[in-house]
Amino acid sequence: MLVLFETSVGYAIFKVLNEKKLQEVDSLWKEFETPEKANKIVKLKHFEKFQDTAEALAAFTALMEGKINKQLKKVLKKIVKEAHEPLAVADAKLGGVIKEKLNLSCIHSPVVNELMRGIRSQMDGLIPGVEPREMAAMCLGLAHSLSRYRLKFSADKVDTMIVQAISLLDDLDKELNNYIMRCREWYGWHFPELGKIISDNLTYCKCLQKVGDRKNYASAQLSELLPEEVEAEVKAAAEISMGTEVSEEDICNILHLCTQVIEISEYRTQLYEYLQNRMMAIAPNVTVMVGELVGARLIAHAGSLLNLAKHAASTVQILGAEKALFRALKSRRDTPKYGLIYHASLVGQTSPKHKGKISRMLAAKTVLAIRYDAFGEDSSSAMGVENRAKLEARLRAIEDRGIRKISGTGKALAKAEKYEHKSEVKTYDPSGDSTLPTCSKKRKIEQVDQEDEIIEKKAKKAKVKIKVEVEEKEEQEEEEEEEGVLVVEEQETSVKKKKKKDKKKHIKEEPLSEEEPGTSTAVPSPEKKKKKKKKKGNED
Repeated sequence: MLVLFETSVGYAIFKVLNEKKLQEVDSLWKEFETPEKANKIVKLKHFEKFQDTAEALAAFTALMEGKINKQLKKVLKKIVKEAHEPLAVADAKLGGVIKEKLNLSCIHSPVVNELMRGIRSQMDGLIPGVEPREMAAMCLGLAHSLSRYRLKFSADKVDTMIVQAISLLDDLDKELNNYIMRCREWYGWHFPELGKIISDNLTYCKCLQKVGDRKNYASAQLSELLPEEVEAEVKAAAEISMGTEVSEEDICNILHLCTQVIEISEYRTQLYEYLQNRMMAIAPNVTVMVGELVGARLIAHAGSLLNLAKHAASTVQILGAEKALFRALKSRRDTPKYGLIYHASLVGQTSPKHKGKISRMLAAKTVLAIRYDAFGEDSSSAMGVENRAKLEARLRAIEDRGIRKISGTGKALAKAEKYEHKSEVKTYDPSGDSTLPTCSKKRKIEQVDQEDEIIEKKAKKAKVKIKVEVEEKEEQEEEEEEEGVLVVEEQETSVKKKKKKDKKKHIKEEPLSEEEPGTSTAVPSPEKKKKKKKKKGNED
């Protein structure tokens, strides 16, 4: 039986000397404890060495994919076919391919796995002509090249450098701001007017470095740094400055701080150029879509380009606004519409009303660009340019739509009317030729006076009618009251008559009883009451 053994240096084919010992699987490892014992079990029959690492990489990638390399095919045809013996292989898939293409019987079993393990442990003694140092170097080189191939790794595509560069750039910006504020405040005690005249920080520090003390501005030439008008203003301000006097030692320390600011500013520009180049090499489409700084911050926030490619578009949209998102979820308010992507140029040139919509569309297209840069083999930025053009066209359409709505032309779509031939004869109207009024002003005034008189008459008639109706209602109410009074008086008279009759009967029955004191109440007759009421009504 023959054994196919793959190494990082080449292919090795061993001949099994004692097949009886292979039957004892559990004790087979004892036969490979020393190189001498191993040489009694197996013997090297042929060794095909690789010329370089590239050839080794091609052979191993073919083996991993279950294919036979040309070099391996030659070795198997030359040695195994002539021997007419079964071939032991470590991979069952590879054995099936060899059996199919070369018509060789292949064996794969637990015994073969133990045999491969024993050969690997004593590889230095079983394969003569290969030094251990060479074997280790080939193993390391093959492992690196194989990992690069599997991960599609490129030395140029190292996003770790971008993460470090953008972090350093942010730190430099903070330090520069602190240094410049300190420099302006420190020199402001000596020459406070200079800070208001020169607004640019780098120009301010260069002026200080060139001139130093306030007294030297009169003789200094600042035409290289400042325009003529500003230079004249600075010199005039230096003569009448309200600042305090400082010593030479103080000026030296201020100048040293200025040199530090200038050096850090120059290094920052150099670092920014480096970051631009790395972003164009690693993520060209992302750079076209959102710019170098925003793209680098997105990669740094996610950790790497591969991690960023795994995020959804909605996540990329609010990446960097996690605190605001969770605060909004906790308080049940509106969630943020954008995070780091807000600083992209496309979102910046949009009106506040449409920023959320554009940031959502930009995040969707940016995710496509990120995945293309992370997993695609092409390093061109054509897709990013195309998507950016689409977004810009969409932005213009949204902005134009808003303008049309305000002007009123976009409220209804234009309708093409059907053509109809009209043969109507139109006559000339001469009334439009005259510019004189149809009636005179006097007639107009008379008409207005007549209308006012008619309105006054109508108002008087209405008042008279209202008075008559009111009087009629009052008379009806008085008649009703009089009728009610008569009824009440009749009832009272009938009651009094009954009382008188009762009294007379009582007097007849008891003549000896004492006379009761009578109550004389003068009741007015109904006729008198009527007369009184009529008099009152006439008086009213």
